[in-house]
Amino acid sequence: MSTEPPGPKGVPVIGNSGQYARDPFEFITACAEAYGDVVHFELGPIDTYMITNPTDIERVLVTDDAKYTKPKFQDDAIGDLLGEGLLLSEGDTWRKQRELAQPAFLMSRLSGLSDQMVDYTVGMLDDWTGGEVVNVHLEMARLTVKIIVEAMFGSTIDDERVRTVQENLEPLGSRFEPNPFRFAIPDWAPTKENREYKRALSTIEEVVWDLIDEREGTQDGDGEEPMDLLSILLRARAEGRQTDENLRDEMVTMLLAGHDTTALTLTYTWYLLSQHPEVEARVHEELDSLLGGDRPTFADVRQMEYTEAVLNEAMRLYPPVYTIFREPQVDVRLGGYRIPEGSAVMLSQWAVHRSPRYWDDPLEFDPDRWLDERADDRPRFAYFPFGGGPRFCIGKQLSLLEARLILGTVCQEYRLEYERDEPFDLRGSLTMHPRQPMEMRLVER
Repeated sequence: MSTEPPGPKGVPVIGNSGQYARDPFEFITACAEAYGDVVHFELGPIDTYMITNPTDIERVLVTDDAKYTKPKFQDDAIGDLLGEGLLLSEGDTWRKQRELAQPAFLMSRLSGLSDQMVDYTVGMLDDWTGGEVVNVHLEMARLTVKIIVEAMFGSTIDDERVRTVQENLEPLGSRFEPNPFRFAIPDWAPTKENREYKRALSTIEEVVWDLIDEREGTQDGDGEEPMDLLSILLRARAEGRQTDENLRDEMVTMLLAGHDTTALTLTYTWYLLSQHPEVEARVHEELDSLLGGDRPTFADVRQMEYTEAVLNEAMRLYPPVYTIFREPQVDVRLGGYRIPEGSAVMLSQWAVHRSPRYWDDPLEFDPDRWLDERADDRPRFAYFPFGGGPRFCIGKQLSLLEARLILGTVCQEYRLEYERDEPFDLRGSLTMHPRQPMEMRLVER
């Protein structure tokens, strides 16, 4: 047996990064189909090993997680963006921050935010008019920014600052789109892309510091201590356990990562419902029967069985986080091959979620696969939209609660009809975004 995993041939200097940059989703799919469980290719100067067997993925994320770290091979831009926040920090720093943040994400606390989540959704609906066309991705992103600020900053954000955040997400996201030559361009080089990225980052930081300053002004020490993440961090800073840099890193991470994935999940869900009227009708039937026209509550969410299946299926077909990386700190063996220390291990939700090895008719939108016996037969890590192991997404329960409440509120008022005749294209960045505006017509029910 070969000691080197199979994979596509690259070209000098840039390896396979040109193929990956042209269409990362097509490249990932083709590699998984052609080469199997372990695929070796080069992204610029980095030896990369894509792992697509759920058993091996579980080994990386859970069983042997101590042998892996978040990658050091990515450029400095993501470090400038997220710093030592929960997504990037390692070791004792990550453990301390995770333990400190955990109370803000307990379901006992999140359940008390349900009414505010619905309030924000109703506020969005008040601005909608039947028959108009909206960019549903933009609408969902504006909504989820407001909700994450309420939930994790303990305050509100006005529409002007929401627009500021949205306007600056494009240059931030563009910085992380695959580019075969980026490794050769230092982050300090005064290129147009680097300048726009730094300007956008500075603007986002200003918004975050404004929110921090406003929240700090309300910390009077009387009554029950608030348990939003920012209040927890402010108390820890007063005790000398957090710095201004810690505050900045965690709250920038929370603002950006905390709203983006939920907005994308909802965007892809609206699109899939518009393409499958029989599924849409079943969602409406469940919600009409359960809610009877009333606002959804936390208690109602627990009974949204079919709606939850629809969201799971949307995240299977269109996982907002479409691939994650780990870096082995020692030589490891995966799929029978040696993977060298310091290489890049790619775990691709996109490839595994759409693999015919683990899913019947994998490209079909079939929420029932989550409700019948098939759900019991598939491997644990055939589906991992929130990662897994000790570093699974801390915001998982918040995102799922938020998505069900938003669906339950909007679906009682409107159906959304996709306006374009052809499907949208996908754009890879830190998360998977639609390349075209997601224009949908609002149809009153």
